[in-house]
Amino acid sequence: MISIVVPAHNEGSVIARTLRPWVNGAGSEELSIVVVCNGCTDQTAAIARQFGPTVRVIESEIASKTNALNLGDQLSNGFPRIYIDADILISLDSIRKLASRLERNDVLAVAPTPDIDLTDCSWPVRKYFGIRFRLPSSREGIGGSGVYALSEAGRKRFTQFPDVIADDTFVRLQFKPDERETLASVKSRVYPPRTLGQLIKIRSRAYAGTREVANRFPELLVNKGETNNRSLLALLRELHSWPGLLIYCCVNVLARVRALRRSRSRCSTWQRDDTSRVALPADARK
Repeated sequence: MISIVVPAHNEGSVIARTLRPWVNGAGSEELSIVVVCNGCTDQTAAIARQFGPTVRVIESEIASKTNALNLGDQLSNGFPRIYIDADILISLDSIRKLASRLERNDVLAVAPTPDIDLTDCSWPVRKYFGIRFRLPSSREGIGGSGVYALSEAGRKRFTQFPDVIADDTFVRLQFKPDERETLASVKSRVYPPRTLGQLIKIRSRAYAGTREVANRFPELLVNKGETNNRSLLALLRELHSWPGLLIYCCVNVLARVRALRRSRSRCSTWQRDDTSRVALPADARK
């Protein structure tokens, strides 16, 4: 049985969209889904419970993704185990392909390739992702797709999820590059920030998360993959890429500075992006 853990914090506008393809298409013995509503003040839990016994819903007053992941693990027995962000759209067939890939036992962690939905995104955000799509980091699913799947042996690489901002970075670095794989033929739909300001906030969180993992678990850095530096230098030779490169670099510089300032001030509150979580009437119910 495939186990799926979905941490969810105030995802009432999108949780039905996420769960519906799995529950409507799976057999009763194929999936075990745990939705962990952490610190929710909306209808996330009530909507998730509408999907019947295939979806087990638990609620925690602690608004922490990593705590939610640990709670989900405690209630999950099956493998492979797939961790999916509540605002991500991935088909049942894609979930099956992730599980099938792990069954070959030559890799321990897999993820889909992120399919970034730029609908309604502002021009600067589109330019930013136009550059990002051409970089090696865009082809790394564990940390970009909102989904990662672990075999039983892979999950044994660590005990509990530590209290970190970037759980996906922590998980990715548990494995050497040849022990993890992003499947080019499997996609997950990712909804990025619609505005430049929100994009900078999200990138700030990402940099803070990477910095935190590097500081707390420096031994894991040997498992880093290819950097973007060489690809960025190559893009400098393309004059038509300069506007996008300027936006890309400015966003990341501002995000790094903001992340550094917040870490020095020891601020623990991070805003999330809500511009990509637009409530649709069809998604708010089963």
